[in-house]
Amino acid sequence: MNIFVVNCGSSSIKYQLFKWPSESPICTGLVERIGLETSNITHKVYLNGEEKVTKMTLELPDHEAGMQEVGRLLTAEGIAVIHDPSEINAVGHRIVHGGESFSKTAVITDVVKEEIKKLAALAPLHNPAHSIGINVSQKIFANATHVAVFDTAFHQTMPEKAFRYAIPEKYYTEHGIRVYGFHGTSHKYVSEKAAEFLGKPDAKIITVHLGNGCSMAAVDGGKCVDTSMGLGPLDGLIMGTRCGNIDASVVFYLVSQLGYEIEQVDTLFNKRSGMLGLTGYSDMRDVENAIAQGDEKSTLAYDMYTYRIKKYIGSYAAAMNGLDAIVFTAGVGENAADIRELVGADMEYFGFKIDEEKNKVRGPFIREINTADSKVKVLVVPTNEELEIAKQCHDLLA
Repeated sequence: MNIFVVNCGSSSIKYQLFKWPSESPICTGLVERIGLETSNITHKVYLNGEEKVTKMTLELPDHEAGMQEVGRLLTAEGIAVIHDPSEINAVGHRIVHGGESFSKTAVITDVVKEEIKKLAALAPLHNPAHSIGINVSQKIFANATHVAVFDTAFHQTMPEKAFRYAIPEKYYTEHGIRVYGFHGTSHKYVSEKAAEFLGKPDAKIITVHLGNGCSMAAVDGGKCVDTSMGLGPLDGLIMGTRCGNIDASVVFYLVSQLGYEIEQVDTLFNKRSGMLGLTGYSDMRDVENAIAQGDEKSTLAYDMYTYRIKKYIGSYAAAMNGLDAIVFTAGVGENAADIRELVGADMEYFGFKIDEEKNKVRGPFIREINTADSKVKVLVVPTNEELEIAKQCHDLLA
């Protein structure tokens, strides 16, 4: 079974092509910085034991333009991994928000597509991009079965005391207002890998997913018991363009005192806040460059970013009454050693210390970065949401 996995993020498209049951992709790619002045594509194919890499810098105004370019590269002369789109049997789509409608992986029908559109209000940076990804992919791979894998599914094991809000019950029962959580595919994948690495299936693990979007999860014995994002993917940690935790009174003040329309508040919190609002940059690499040049705003933003993570570590350790490991993952979590170092600073009370030299090691493999006397393991586990999506596609269709 040829399974093509599409993961449209808020400013990126990741993709992998699997010739199942092999878990090693024959093609991988990343389109990033979509919508910025310049976009980058890194497209890799693995043919006859050889890796061929194509890198491009071009202007991609939106996700549709990015998807069209991906489709062209799959069949491009000299690097083609398929000769015709009909060779793809299944296309798995990562979908951020499944609301109350979807708690499991589902074959995409017109009804499913419409429901994903309706849920866009809860995930304004993602579900619209997913819808575009689905529509464009269905044109390119018209004969394939398209499958939706929802980020909210892994968090369905949370107890009611964790997912309910302290508002009248009817808003939950009649309108589905509750904590859903996101990045579930990633949290599931890396927590399982960490438990395997530790040789402890019942491990108490805090997973820290740091990308353009950021979230954390408390995973006890393989089940999520709490997570930082809520009804939509705005709550919790400071992110690329999202503010994370904020007092609801700020909304009232902006509307009643500063004359904001509610749509303007939405745009402010989702698209103009976070690291972008604090520093002028949404990409953490740009923030790091600014810090190196002595920019005080960027230094403060780094401190705020890591301080928020520390607070969640403390609360989740309390919620699980223990902690075996902390796992860093995703683009920033896997690559930003200084972020991990700042998170680990002055955290001896919680039983973990980061080894400075181990922390500098980079690579696409699971690694332990804590000191020898650290009571809690600190791991870097490369996420692979695409592989997890491919597994779920196969399990659904087999």
